[in-house]
Amino acid sequence: MELVAFAWDFLVHLDAHIASFLAQYGTWVYALLFLIIFCETGLVVIPFLPGDSLLFVVGALAATGGLSIGLVIGVLIAAALLGDNTNYWAGRWLGPKVFRWEDSVFFNRKHLDRTQAFYDKHGGKTIVIARFMPFVRTFAPFVAGIGRMPYLRYIGFCIGGAILWVVSLTMLGYFFGNIPVVKKNLTVVIFGIIGVSLLPMVYEYLKARRASRSQFPAD
Repeated sequence: MELVAFAWDFLVHLDAHIASFLAQYGTWVYALLFLIIFCETGLVVIPFLPGDSLLFVVGALAATGGLSIGLVIGVLIAAALLGDNTNYWAGRWLGPKVFRWEDSVFFNRKHLDRTQAFYDKHGGKTIVIARFMPFVRTFAPFVAGIGRMPYLRYIGFCIGGAILWVVSLTMLGYFFGNIPVVKKNLTVVIFGIIGVSLLPMVYEYLKARRASRSQFPAD
């Protein structure tokens, strides 16, 4: 419960935590940002770390002059690429064993199965699409590794997705994060970003449910 409470507080007050860390430790904040994004994209057991919201908040902080927007973008793209590649190779070598695990506190088979279904439908572009979808973002490289997607094909989508994800959300925060109404309602904006990023999963779920009902109509 304490971990959940800490994670919730960190998410809700993301701007305050990052700003506080920056004030206390200066440029070490770049290492912290690298670590968070690497873990969020590279460690399949912890897909709940902030991703989209973190990029937006960091972009907003960079606009105030506390961070270099160019360095932020470079660090976060590097973290995303390293995380994705770690995840891909973990899936390639360890995936078959993981598929035999039961659900646990750190591993939820349902998230993996959902990502597998999404990946099977959309193919390689899933690597790009998944960048903007919490949970799926973490599992997509792992599933690509399990499916032994050719690495040269995978890395092309991976690089394109990482650049598009990091640049779009950090620049969104850079240009709009410090508008008074946005800054005053940052928590609402953060959850709005999360909500929008979840829409593709909701759409796919509703679509699958509708198809299931049409195939097996109720008596």
